[in-house]
Amino acid sequence: MADTQNESFWRPLQYFAYYRLIVAGGFLGANIFTQDWLYVGGQDPQLIFWTSAVYLIVAIGHLVTLVQWRHAFNLQLNVQVLGDIFFLTLLVFASGGGKSGVSMLLLVVLAGAGLVGQGRMVLFYAAVATLSLLLEQSYRVLAYQAAVEDFFRTGLTSIGFFGSAITARLLARRVVANEALAKKRGIDLADQLRINEQVIRDMQDGVLVIDAAGRVRQSNPQAAQLLGLAAPINAAGSATAISPAPTLAACSPALAREFLVRRIRGIESETVLQAANSGRTLRARFLPPGEGGNALIYLEDVGRQQQKAQQMKLAALGRLTANMAHEIRNPLAAISHAAELLAEEPPNKGTERLTRIIGDNTQRLNRLVAETMELGRRDRVSPELIDMTSFINQQLEELALQDSGCVARISVELPEKFSLCFDRGHLHRVLSNLLSNALRYASNAPSAVRIQGEQGKFANRLSLHVIDDGAGIDEAARSQVFEPFFTTSAAGTGLGLYIARELCEANGARLSLLENSPGAHFCISCTSICQEQTPDGIHSASESGQVNA
Repeated sequence: MADTQNESFWRPLQYFAYYRLIVAGGFLGANIFTQDWLYVGGQDPQLIFWTSAVYLIVAIGHLVTLVQWRHAFNLQLNVQVLGDIFFLTLLVFASGGGKSGVSMLLLVVLAGAGLVGQGRMVLFYAAVATLSLLLEQSYRVLAYQAAVEDFFRTGLTSIGFFGSAITARLLARRVVANEALAKKRGIDLADQLRINEQVIRDMQDGVLVIDAAGRVRQSNPQAAQLLGLAAPINAAGSATAISPAPTLAACSPALAREFLVRRIRGIESETVLQAANSGRTLRARFLPPGEGGNALIYLEDVGRQQQKAQQMKLAALGRLTANMAHEIRNPLAAISHAAELLAEEPPNKGTERLTRIIGDNTQRLNRLVAETMELGRRDRVSPELIDMTSFINQQLEELALQDSGCVARISVELPEKFSLCFDRGHLHRVLSNLLSNALRYASNAPSAVRIQGEQGKFANRLSLHVIDDGAGIDEAARSQVFEPFFTTSAAGTGLGLYIARELCEANGARLSLLENSPGAHFCISCTSICQEQTPDGIHSASESGQVNA
């Protein structure tokens, strides 16, 4: 085997060195302190003393070498095992031969060498140990006239050596095979876990793994985003987890209640619920617990699916409105041109009135066509982080060019560093409509129209309010203000608020009419986290803003 720094090889060899140290120290201590009552070294006490002492010194040297120099594993193993055979053979001779039982320690050495060395050269070690015992017994017979029958005991012990060596080799081969299989399966499992984590992390749906105690074992960033949490869920299975995993109830009480009910039933089911933190409508699918007690929850943004369907509808609507606009504007241009020619005729009271009617209705139709075409542009969203202070100032400057007096009627109250993630053109269109309506119905007093920014309950949710002090909206009309072609003005098209709401939804925002008597109060609820729109219409987190996890 090549030299290796693998701890799985060196640590067993170190334990083997500890065993050698105990054996050598035990023989030396027994020879010194228990000679009177423990029969150790009956053949030659002096030899066993010096053999044990040298054996102890060599054992200490082996241990120090293992700790300080972890190289040449095979060489160190061979030196240690052959040294054990040599010293233990001397101890067998000094203790009176095979009948002393010391030779049994060689069985432990051979078994340990086979397991530590994973079966390599263990039969060679058994052969050396057998030869050593035979030489020891032969010398005893020749020099000390020992009984020849003792060779039978030595032969049985030698058979035990080979049996122990073969058994250790077979066990070592099985250990090596199991270790290789475990390592391979560990690599496969790690790869599978890494792939699973990557797939879960990139899923558009939220995924939560809940254990039997109701703690979040694993999650993906989308789950935290859908639940409206300000930071990623510190799941227990995460490699970066440094604190106890949160409970599902701490992340979403409503989801925890639904999960508890369905866990008791033990069947796959789904429900629709409202996330309190994010305000999103979620479809939660609950999978029953597995053998380990972990249950799976899938979270799907219902609004995103509706938005995807809406975008497909708007794409078709855009093509339709473009064709309609072309077909309407051509005859409309002819009518407008004819009205202009008619206006150039000599003054006539009846003609002037008809010309004015034609001109007014032509402009209204043109405005209706333009606003209808806005619906076709809703699916083209380019969100960016907009500083609202400078944006509203620019909008007020544009209003001042049309009517310098209207700016004095508008007050702006925004927090510092107040930014919305919105398509710039869409936000301009929405605010223009809201301010136009507010100025139309508000009084002429200063601050009759108020633009207010508000930080939401959660760090990434912001609200922009447009409030006027006018007569307000009738209770009967409140439910219809966002419907297309609904208007209370003879000059209006009824598409302004409808388009404004559609543009807000296209940007992941929400336009709503709040209770405010007297006057009207519109609120744009938005996010400060920019989303980039993918080709399939699904929004994913962009690095231009804070990660909503």
